[in-house]
Amino acid sequence: MSAPQTLLDGLTFAEGPRWRDGRLWFSDFYSQRVIALGLDGAAETVLRVPENPSGLGWLPDGTLLVVSMNDRRLMRWRDGALTLHADLSAIAGGPCNDMLVDTAGRAYVGNFGYERFAGEGPRAARLARVDPDGSVTVAADDLLFPNGTVLTPDGRTLIIGETMGNRLTAFTVQADGGLTDRRTWAAVSDLFPDGICLDADGAIWVADPRGNRVVRVREGGTITDTIPLPGRNAYACMLGGEDRRTLFICTAPGSGPERAGKTDGKIETVRVAVPGAGLP
Repeated sequence: MSAPQTLLDGLTFAEGPRWRDGRLWFSDFYSQRVIALGLDGAAETVLRVPENPSGLGWLPDGTLLVVSMNDRRLMRWRDGALTLHADLSAIAGGPCNDMLVDTAGRAYVGNFGYERFAGEGPRAARLARVDPDGSVTVAADDLLFPNGTVLTPDGRTLIIGETMGNRLTAFTVQADGGLTDRRTWAAVSDLFPDGICLDADGAIWVADPRGNRVVRVREGGTITDTIPLPGRNAYACMLGGEDRRTLFICTAPGSGPERAGKTDGKIETVRVAVPGAGLP
């Protein structure tokens, strides 16, 4: 496997990468932008979210959903207008972060669980489920910094990274979107799972910001591949490109509000053997 190559630089802190319609969509937190990026490196600022954008996804009709981190809201973008889809403040104990939107338009939205950047100590978080009509329920609780999330191709299994729990946790998805049968998909004591993506062999690529790497993990915790990123932290990853074998990696030297004045965040790419599968 070759070393990662820079596709785009000059970012504050890229997160939430999604492959759609021939481009990589992602959020750049501290410039408050949602960006669509072509494989030729051409970048378009699609919209701005004043309270910092994070997770991205789409409703069945093509409406873009975007997490607004600091005010704990889920917004929708349609025909040039940014409007409220759901208020998550009753569930989110801290800033909202990553999100998965399924084929029915149900959004599963994580949050820190505490005010990390205000000096609060860690506490467990609740995962929000937002139905297409904007109604909000608790999908799961007692999660330690729920972050990147994937859904298997059959729509039956949702897997979420618990960054502070050093594990990937799986649920069975019921017909109404409810989550049951909670179990540990992989205990990864030396990893801090951030953004994740699923491949066609059922393995998961995991961005490990504290380990300066992205790793490919099988159910049970076996690591099959490691992509080192010396001097840089990986915060999210996504399989895309025409054959879904390009791994896009969001990297930066660090995280937190101090990134607002910096422009050394990047989107890096590497070609892998197994294509992406499932959602996002």
